[in-house]
Amino acid sequence: MLVEESVGNKKTHHNMGSDSSDTEVKSLPTNASHAERKRLRKQKKEQKLLKKLKLKEEESSSQKSSKADAKIEETEKLEETSKGREYTVSIAVAGSILDNAQSPALRAYLAGQIARAAAIFSVDEIIVFDDSGGKSTTACEQMARILQFLECPQYLRKYLFAIHPDLQFAGVISPLDVPHHLRKHEILPYREGVVSNRPLRDGKGSYIFIGLEKDARVDKILPENTRVTVKLDKPELMLTVKGKLTGRLVSPSLPRREAGIYWGYSVRIATSLHGVFSQSIFREGYDVTIGTSEKGSPVSDLKIPQFKHLLVVFGGVEGLEYAFDNDEASLGEDVSELFHNYINTCPSQGSRTIRTEEAILISLAALVPAISNVSIDGSTSV
Repeated sequence: MLVEESVGNKKTHHNMGSDSSDTEVKSLPTNASHAERKRLRKQKKEQKLLKKLKLKEEESSSQKSSKADAKIEETEKLEETSKGREYTVSIAVAGSILDNAQSPALRAYLAGQIARAAAIFSVDEIIVFDDSGGKSTTACEQMARILQFLECPQYLRKYLFAIHPDLQFAGVISPLDVPHHLRKHEILPYREGVVSNRPLRDGKGSYIFIGLEKDARVDKILPENTRVTVKLDKPELMLTVKGKLTGRLVSPSLPRREAGIYWGYSVRIATSLHGVFSQSIFREGYDVTIGTSEKGSPVSDLKIPQFKHLLVVFGGVEGLEYAFDNDEASLGEDVSELFHNYINTCPSQGSRTIRTEEAILISLAALVPAISNVSIDGSTSV
């Protein structure tokens, strides 16, 4: 319906059947009043601006939708192609190597190098042991704390770690950027979280903060700020405004066992070299153990049998022999007797010494390809 409106001696037409934002403003005759011409020019500018904003919103909505679809497809492909991994790889490191660092910042950086090496080669457990007979307790605690801090997803750290001198220089350490350090736009069925203090109306279950704008609900009541691993029922709802996130609590090892996704490492402290073996978190212990030393056999002679839990041990500045001499609980006459294999992973070294953080990278680079190829039928040579 068109309604005529008198403006001066002329008439303008307004379409009453459409929204005001879509109304087109026609040019005004030269004899229109100055105020009216000004008002119509302003209205015309507003219309253009509204059209631009509308186009931008449509483009943004389309891009978000396509990104979400791409992420869902990527997750589905990952789940279809990935195979679960049942075996674990652990490394043990002498905490006394931090005592050799010249400043607090270098101590933190050194611990960060250990964490980075573990993440690169998908190590599942790091044991920090005292090789000095009780003299390096402080260094062991500092290394363990830094390793735990780096493994924790960034969005959970303020809930799980208080301000501490050991973490003063954590900012100089390179991030691990491992799969469970998820960004907001990344979709996976698993996420790390902490129990929120948000109450449930029916009092059944808990809300878990998982680094998103909305929490996930699980059916178990847990203490506040407890770290948990959640498997979401509908991961695709993470990127939508509507829809409630629900899930169930699972073991941190499930992403590795079920989908073959590396899910970080655990950290423990052993009071001695003997404690590395006797205090194992695995009920059956380690079925393959490897010690590293320049006095060991060449790595080329190593054959790795079928295993469930493999352990590689690295000594400090004085080597594993020093740790063995300072351990009252160790049995036998030689440190090599503690291991199934005692090897030298860099037999042609040009330097007189190889630092522990270097030895970890060299050794894992040599061992991991053979470890991952170990079959049920037999052993694999390096």
